Amino acid sequence: MRSIDAAAVHAALPFDRLIPTLRQAFAEPCTVPLRHTHAVESGFTSLIMPAWTARHYGVKVINIAPGNAARGLPGLHASYLLHDSATGVPLALLDGDAITARRTVAASALAASYLAREDAQHLLVVGAGRLARLLPAAFAAVRPIRRVTVWARSAPQATALAANLREDGFDALAAHDLPTACAGADIVSCATLATAPVVHGAWLAPGSHLDLIGSFSPQMCEADDACFAGAGLWIDTAEALQKSGDLLGPLARGVFRAEDVRGTLSDLVAGTAQGRRTAGERTVFKAVGTALEDLAAAVAVLDAEEQADATRRP
Repeated sequence: MRSIDAAAVHAALPFDRLIPTLRQAFAEPCTVPLRHTHAVESGFTSLIMPAWTARHYGVKVINIAPGNAARGLPGLHASYLLHDSATGVPLALLDGDAITARRTVAASALAASYLAREDAQHLLVVGAGRLARLLPAAFAAVRPIRRVTVWARSAPQATALAANLREDGFDALAAHDLPTACAGADIVSCATLATAPVVHGAWLAPGSHLDLIGSFSPQMCEADDACFAGAGLWIDTAEALQKSGDLLGPLARGVFRAEDVRGTLSDLVAGTAQGRRTAGERTVFKAVGTALEDLAAAVAVLDAEEQADATRRP
């Protein structure tokens, strides 16, 4: 069994490869049971996420500890174990943090390829963690992102992330006023662990695209009701309607109905759901993550490792 670290995972999954990989994965058969969620008494939530195809079976364990910020630690830690589907033989243990981060932002970019305006150039990143660092490169793989604004509750963290993004070649600046930053953005992507709305619909510009990837439980929420009112709404999987506080609250208050959701990522990929209809409409994509994405990414990493081995053989 291989052990594949974070650096190898990141190197094997450039977004111009990973986004098409996810597009193909959402179009093909894959069994994805509902994830298990466990509240560990010592203070974190653990998710167990299995998925399998005819060739591969994988399980991710991801632990979420919002209190880690005060400890100077990331809030998420994960591991991924990939097996052969026919024999059950373990094939690889992969760094789950890297798998999770890259597949999450790649799924947002995949959705944006259907939902964001084709001329979208200004991205606002809300948050300054591991996902936030990757979002600009992912969106730039599907839209002509020229300008990136970063807002975070911690102004020093936003400033530091903007500096890092400038090193990556983006025209990036930290924002101190979130309403103004939202009003000027073509795409607003929220990657936080917030439990109360951070972005308000009144701040969003007509024709903008709102990407919500932080909230994955009923207790979490990044957007207020106005973000959904009058907007086209898509989700990554049907499970989002059962898991996300961003959706459960507005649903209970009658802001929208479940049947108002226009489709899932699978629907968009298959062409059974239409994406953006007009340049002026406001769109929203809500994701809670799916084990299908983890499995596709892990298999792509293993394939890359095996191809590299083959080129090194005499």
